[in-house]
Amino acid sequence: MSNSSNTVVGLLAGTVIGATLGILFAPEKGVITRQRISDETLSARDQFVEKASEFREQVSTSVSGSKESLDTQIENVVANVSHKADDVITTLERKLKELKEKNKHLQTKA
Repeated sequence: MSNSSNTVVGLLAGTVIGATLGILFAPEKGVITRQRISDETLSARDQFVEKASEFREQVSTSVSGSKESLDTQIENVVANVSHKADDVITTLERKLKELKEKNKHLQTKA
């Protein structure tokens, strides 16, 4: 888990624990206290869902950017390799031609 997700989880857990302890130690009737705990729990859940959604969106954006960057790098490598392959083929064809000429020259001397 990354630092930002650990921070979000810690923040939310601290909020829930703090709110619950604050409500439990408040001098109110049990029914009112239970209702406040329920309300705070729902509020914390909503905050958690919102933060999780934001985190998911950030991760998705980051992954998408990384994928595009990787695609660009792959295209550059393929283009470079293709260019190098063309250079190698040209060099080999030139060497083959030279060898054929040498062979022809040696055949005529023999």
